[in-house]
Amino acid sequence: MSIFERYLTVWVGLCIVAGVGLGHLVPGVFQAIGAVEVARVNLPVAALIWLMIVPMLLRIDFAALGQVGRHWRGIGVTLLVNWAVKPFTMALLGWFFIGSLFRPFLPADQIDSYIAGLILLAAAPCTAMVFVWSNLTRGEPHFTLSQVALNDAIMVVAFAPIVGLLLGLSAITVPWSTLVLSVALYIIVPVVAAQLLRRSVLATGGPAALERLLARLGPFSLAALLATLVLLFGFQGEEILRQPLVIAMLAVPILIQVYFNAGLAYVLNRMAGEQHCIAGPSALIGASNFFELAVAAAISLFGFSSGAALATVVGVLIEVPVMLSVVWIVNRSKGWYERGGPASKPQEAVR
Repeated sequence: MSIFERYLTVWVGLCIVAGVGLGHLVPGVFQAIGAVEVARVNLPVAALIWLMIVPMLLRIDFAALGQVGRHWRGIGVTLLVNWAVKPFTMALLGWFFIGSLFRPFLPADQIDSYIAGLILLAAAPCTAMVFVWSNLTRGEPHFTLSQVALNDAIMVVAFAPIVGLLLGLSAITVPWSTLVLSVALYIIVPVVAAQLLRRSVLATGGPAALERLLARLGPFSLAALLATLVLLFGFQGEEILRQPLVIAMLAVPILIQVYFNAGLAYVLNRMAGEQHCIAGPSALIGASNFFELAVAAAISLFGFSSGAALATVVGVLIEVPVMLSVVWIVNRSKGWYERGGPASKPQEAVR
């Protein structure tokens, strides 16, 4: 884990300060950037999102889908948590905390937008950072790779229907054309572009060339993320200054859903008899979010200055410390996991 990744929360905090400050000093610049749109897609942000997402997708090898059957219990648990539990529990948490408990302390015109942002955040599982978390828990790398590849394949067809369903249940209306366009721009096209580039690099230079390319693109990807956050907080500055506790209130349902889904996946893997090296990454994949996609979709659907965009950014703010705490819990509980129950039975050796 690079220093930049380890201290992502610090960089996000600095982006908040920089964005709010610049939003006050040069508001015209931000308004000009916000106006560069085609079919409700902000072109500068689209370029930044692509720069964020494509390097991450380069790590995905869809050939790993052939290994899914080797760890079918862990795969099944993670799919259950990612697609049948996490988006729906986040919607429930959003309705309870943002729509009810915290409602008197939040701007009334942004309540629905905040809930929408939380739904977008939970509707897609993490892609890139999962490899870091898996490595920190000594997870089985082939399981992690095949699970992420399968999740990415499912995301192409499941993200829009799940988001559309939950937003509809929340009485939040969004243009389906914009939602589908977001899926095309920020999932389908980047996946295809990344896979074509991956195959080309591997064909000409092999795995070593791919690693060199990833190393070169990594800093640009993180810089694009931070630049996007500066833009977001340039638009969100006034709202944050009026409601300084809004970030803390948005963080509550995100924190609960992370720990709940991680714990659920971890316990279900133990009950299913999976090894700890499968349960660890399964729990982390089940808990983490594809926040880059969530930010992009929130901006496309609701705009820079929306509560939805702010809610997704809170996910970025707490991502690293929260997931590192889950890593710590998984590692410290290994002895408990391997004592008694199905998990203590002899397993087929993981290759």
